[in-house]
Amino acid sequence: MALKYVFTSESVTEGHPDKLCDQISDAILDELIRQDPKSRVAAEAATTAGLVVVMGEITTKGYVEFQQIVRDTIKDIGYTKPDYLFDYRTCGVLASIQRQSPDIAQGVDSAKHEQGAGDQGIMFGFATKETPELMPMPVMLAHKLARKLAEVRKNGTLPYLRPDGKTQVTLDYIDHVPQRVNTVVIAAQHDDDVSSDKLKKDVIEHVVKPVCGSFFDKDTIVHVNGTGRFVLGGPAADSGMTGRKIILDTYGGRGHHGGGAFSGKDPSKVDRSGAYMARYVAKNVVAAGLADTCEVQISYVIGVAKPLSVFVDTKGTNKIPNEKIEDLIVEHFSFKPADMIKYLDLLKPIYKKTAAYGHFGREEPGFTWEKTDMAKKLRAEAGL
Repeated sequence: MALKYVFTSESVTEGHPDKLCDQISDAILDELIRQDPKSRVAAEAATTAGLVVVMGEITTKGYVEFQQIVRDTIKDIGYTKPDYLFDYRTCGVLASIQRQSPDIAQGVDSAKHEQGAGDQGIMFGFATKETPELMPMPVMLAHKLARKLAEVRKNGTLPYLRPDGKTQVTLDYIDHVPQRVNTVVIAAQHDDDVSSDKLKKDVIEHVVKPVCGSFFDKDTIVHVNGTGRFVLGGPAADSGMTGRKIILDTYGGRGHHGGGAFSGKDPSKVDRSGAYMARYVAKNVVAAGLADTCEVQISYVIGVAKPLSVFVDTKGTNKIPNEKIEDLIVEHFSFKPADMIKYLDLLKPIYKKTAAYGHFGREEPGFTWEKTDMAKKLRAEAGL
């Protein structure tokens, strides 16, 4: 008997308060890495009506003007009008920054031993054959819908849209294969003089149908602004913080999550570099045909380079014994922080663009963890 089920994932636009904070954090990180690639950065932001607060721990030879970084990021996102009750010109910006703890630094930076992990913790990487990006389809569609909302706002197709928004996609599956889009949920912030009927019609025509393509059919349910109105949005309506959207940053709930956020952290923090490396390994395993689905878990102790454990789960889709896949991973990939940073070329200002629409499944310059350059070698050594 065929296995039938539904699965749902969500995303948010770049103007969502939490994502605004993620982008501010990574914009600060990019500027510091641009000046000093060895910067140690843990920058977080919080926002509410009329205010952005930047906080954290930074050790660097560089310098950033926090006011300028924050305001430029808010402007780029699109909070440019006083009508939004939050804009880049008039919002307050506060900063409280201190140096990284020397107790942590001695385990990460000491020349006496290998670069250790910046913290203890667990990280996961995931890949599946559902999409060309080797990502779960629900979260990929949700991201593309959110990005499309921003695109039609910025290019003038739907000029009445405002920066805040959320998307959600429910897919029908049969035997783990996506069949159709069951339901789409869109929350799109808009100007006061737009009717709900026009908004729904325009969003379906210019956002939902182009993104969902053949997976959208006559029976697909679409909800646009479930309360009927979404004029007041962004930080004026809802506070935001760095690191509160970690599930949509990764796999939309399909893969596990270790709990550590990415944005605002330099790659010495294995929360970020370890998760990127785990994704890279999982993606290459699937691209090599060793399994249809692969999840990689790694764990660390603070100050120690070698991971405590490496665990691989192929969800029963493996084409060769799981033990052989684990052996190939341990043989060909290093999860030591310095090795991951070097191999994935992570000491570059590439992070702001990761802070909206997902860190994975992005075929764009700088997303080195999305390469499948090891797939051919893995496949050959597996004898496939």
